[in-house]
Amino acid sequence: MRVCILGSGLTALTLAKALVNQNIFVDLVSLNKNNKINQSRTIGISKSNYEYFNKSIIKIDKMIWKIKKIEIYGENLKNEKIFNFENRKNQLFSIIKNHKIHEVLNKSLSKNKYFKKINAKLRSNKSSKYNLIINTDFKNFLTKKYFSKKIEKTYNSLAYTTIITHEEISNDVAIQIFTNLGPLAFLPFQKNKTSVVYSIYNSKNINREKLIQLIKKYNLKYKIKKIDRIENFDLKSLNLRSYYHDNILAFGDLLHRIHPLAGQGFNMTIRDINLLINIIKKKIDLGLPLDSSVNYEFEKKIKHKNYIFSNSIDFIHEFFNLERKLNNSFLSKSLKLLGRNTSINNIFTKIADKGINF
Repeated sequence: MRVCILGSGLTALTLAKALVNQNIFVDLVSLNKNNKINQSRTIGISKSNYEYFNKSIIKIDKMIWKIKKIEIYGENLKNEKIFNFENRKNQLFSIIKNHKIHEVLNKSLSKNKYFKKINAKLRSNKSSKYNLIINTDFKNFLTKKYFSKKIEKTYNSLAYTTIITHEEISNDVAIQIFTNLGPLAFLPFQKNKTSVVYSIYNSKNINREKLIQLIKKYNLKYKIKKIDRIENFDLKSLNLRSYYHDNILAFGDLLHRIHPLAGQGFNMTIRDINLLINIIKKKIDLGLPLDSSVNYEFEKKIKHKNYIFSNSIDFIHEFFNLERKLNNSFLSKSLKLLGRNTSINNIFTKIADKGINF
């Protein structure tokens, strides 16, 4: 059995590793010979996804930084705490630098006999040799031909990312502040280093000096020594209308893209990989071929869950965006009361960890 994966990003590499672990031949086809990785980007991985990744894909336990508490604040409450998630006995989720996962996956795959990387376009006369073609790439003829219909939303925002170096602290608490300019996250990954992600509305006039001023303004606890290079990207959300065409399956950000405020984008992809691998394993165990039926079953089981989860993240964004526009703290105060309810707090924690499961 042979699978073709189109793309060279983190989704493509993770999926390739999950497949070769099942002794399935994988050709990774990409035009990106030198795929530049953003050095300031970090990824949050929920506890359940970390356990799956570490057990079924590749060990990352030595690369992660465990977060045991999440604090959520609102500027309209004068930076008063709205929500508090905590698990002092274990991690709520983990932070890892994007480029580190790339490195460990690339190194492992390069030594695997089931894996081959091809720096070229996928030609139509070659596609018939694959049982499945999994497309993670926005810029190829398959995307334009089969996966152009989507529900898309532009946030008119830029997400700015950087890393701050500061004096050493225990640094196991992640902070999300809903400021009047947009959501700002401080995501620790070392005792003296923290990733910053600031999504700012209509921010084309924000320069480095202004952004540094804002980071220092909302910084609640760090004694900052250095702020690294600042990078940014446009914010959009999307949900693909159709997940597959025959034996070609869209995957990763091509399927769904969400606002980064909750750090759930790659977590959705890991859950998708888990489901897809389980479907494939059952097919193999029953002696059935890998064909379009894999894609049909995958879409049937996960599409509605991904759609609901994506919209729940968008709802959180719009909830605080409305408060920003109204310049009123009523919504935050209401949410703060809900957060005091242990049962509701546990439900939110479970959804953030495992997604929508029903």
